[in-house]
Amino acid sequence: MKYALLDRGDRLSRELAEQFHTMAKERGLTRDDQAPDIVLSIGGDGTLLQAFHRYRDHVDSLAFVGVHTGHLGFYADWQKDELPELVELMAKMEPTTVSYPLLRVEIITDSGTNVYLALNEFTLKSVEGTLVAQLNINDEPFEMFRGDGIVVSTPTGSTGYNKSVNGSIIHPSLEALQIAEIASINNRVYRTLGSSIILPKHHHCDIVTAPEEPLAIGIDHLVMQFDEVRSIICTVADEKVRFARYRPFPFWNRVREAFIGFDQNDSSASWKRKK
Repeated sequence: MKYALLDRGDRLSRELAEQFHTMAKERGLTRDDQAPDIVLSIGGDGTLLQAFHRYRDHVDSLAFVGVHTGHLGFYADWQKDELPELVELMAKMEPTTVSYPLLRVEIITDSGTNVYLALNEFTLKSVEGTLVAQLNINDEPFEMFRGDGIVVSTPTGSTGYNKSVNGSIIHPSLEALQIAEIASINNRVYRTLGSSIILPKHHHCDIVTAPEEPLAIGIDHLVMQFDEVRSIICTVADEKVRFARYRPFPFWNRVREAFIGFDQNDSSASWKRKK
């Protein structure tokens, strides 16, 4: 088993990284930053996003594991005090892998085309204020948007920025993308649906803005400015991201723990289920 490790850079994460390297060496695991089988992130969900983008060109050949140094992260299966158990399982068993959809974003400008993969979401805002954009679905005009911005998310990303703007949570077994509005302005000229839109894999959306408008574009945690953008095409990517599971952690359990904090041993909750 070959592994690579990225940590958040704070003191605790660096200490845990050193502990992991020591235990991994004792159990016969090999560190290989160039061609790992497993990429481990220690920190938070942001650290795992950084790990994904560092190895995004190799997603077909590796899987990710997250260790959270604070509260349980959405992408992290493991707590900071569980490193010995994780190392032991990595050394003696093959993990179950789960595959989640990714978002492909194609940005077409006067100077060329840029293609990105997003694990969570793509965000679009104007640098100079209110964003105005035409949204086409499958090359047909759908709506004219005016507002703070647009979020296009993956199913796993549906629990992030998308949820904060009242988008739906989508199970990652569904190959889909979701388009959500950020503070849209509706009047006689600019009229939008007013709710998020979920598109299946064989559909695509095309966002068209005025070429002279400078745009702030986010791909997960990365934020870039683009000028002279002709269109932005969003589709479900052919590639998928894989996560290594050394123990079960169902998606809806993950959602519950992240947002509700439901305790199965709570007597009042048990009583409500019986009712």
